[in-house]
Amino acid sequence: MSKKPWGGRFPHETDELAEKFTASIAFDKRLYRYDIEGSIAYCEALAKAQIIPHHEKEKIIQALKEIEQEIEEGNFPFSAQREDIHMHIEQRLVEKIGAIGGKLHTGRSRNDQIALDMRLYVKDELADILNRVTVLQTSLVVMADKHIEVIMPGYTHLRKAQPILLAHHMMAYYEMFKRDRERLADALKRIDCLPLGSGALAGTPYPIDREYLAERLGFTAISQNSIDAVSDRDFVVEFLAHCALLMMHLSRLCEELIIWSSPEFGFLSLPQDFCTGSSIMPQKANPDVLELIRAKTGRVYGSLVTILTVLKALPLAYNKDLQEDKEPLFDTVDTVTNALEIMALFLTKTEVNEEKMGTAASEEYTNATDLADYLTKKGIPFREAHQITGKAVQYAEKKGEGLGDLSLDELRSFSPSFAEDVFDYIRIEASVNHRQSLGGTARSRVIEQIKKAKKELS
Repeated sequence: MSKKPWGGRFPHETDELAEKFTASIAFDKRLYRYDIEGSIAYCEALAKAQIIPHHEKEKIIQALKEIEQEIEEGNFPFSAQREDIHMHIEQRLVEKIGAIGGKLHTGRSRNDQIALDMRLYVKDELADILNRVTVLQTSLVVMADKHIEVIMPGYTHLRKAQPILLAHHMMAYYEMFKRDRERLADALKRIDCLPLGSGALAGTPYPIDREYLAERLGFTAISQNSIDAVSDRDFVVEFLAHCALLMMHLSRLCEELIIWSSPEFGFLSLPQDFCTGSSIMPQKANPDVLELIRAKTGRVYGSLVTILTVLKALPLAYNKDLQEDKEPLFDTVDTVTNALEIMALFLTKTEVNEEKMGTAASEEYTNATDLADYLTKKGIPFREAHQITGKAVQYAEKKGEGLGDLSLDELRSFSPSFAEDVFDYIRIEASVNHRQSLGGTARSRVIEQIKKAKKELS
């Protein structure tokens, strides 16, 4: 007799090479808690439908809890011969309590079983990632609040553009991660759907109370089509897509921290306990942690493409191809959770060179737009003011001076509309505070942003 629960139809044992190739226990054992949780709920549903008696239900549930403890204590034997986590638990159950254990699979398939395990797993990991994003956002808000007076150059095309508050720049990332949280939270609506009770693909002939199962397992919705329920991995794709966006935002933040901490910029000093050295150059302190987060973003992109490729042209309902959904998912969860935890702590240890940022903010004519705005407020059309200011910049460049270093007579040679108040208007501090529009970099507006963010996080 075959050792496989499904082996009755086969005259020979599975080839050892095929057995190793098809086994998924090496990675899906991570799902053991969810498999046992689902099995206990299903056992209760079987008893509720009077398919098994109460005393057998109690015996099965007790054995399942003991199996969970065995796994957690490292006393559970895993083998490729038992293929996956479902068969490991089921066969161990039979070993412990005999034929009664074989009743647990009545009306249930590994197809709806794994669909359930995956949804329970993603629900838990999504909640954990949401919490980690919140911690990261908190680090950004703390950094912004701490450096509310610090002015830095804002960039477009990686060239100095206009002066902004460092706090404003940090709050831009807060908004990015806020969208990530919103997307992940919204995805929960589509993850939170019970597939158990769908059987292999056609449903079950037993009177299983799926409403009871949904309530028992914490699902707010129940799948409406048994074929779709066992073959749907859209929720995995959506989760990975949102994680890819999240990692992209982390990668952009890493890139800026790397650039800003370079000697050429000198805006930041990175925490030394998050840097590594060179095997040949004693002076080096490399931002390897940031570089790895930036690189690991590609892993998450790859995971998303992997599952999309697995699903492309896959016929309904269940196919063994779907076994390939787990490793990309698990790897993404590990990558994202680690990156979020590291980045949140990294920011709290990063030091800001306020003087260097302030000096850089006043260089390369970052107040030129303010000079044009000054003329516009004097009644000159902006396009004309833009031309006048451009000529003034050319003149200042040739002299090697800033716009604020020119005399009033020099400025009036470009336009008689300039008056003594122009010098106060184009100061870097004034330039920042001119941007009073909602969402702008003016100090009062950024303080509003920070207060709003603190309220959201609380």
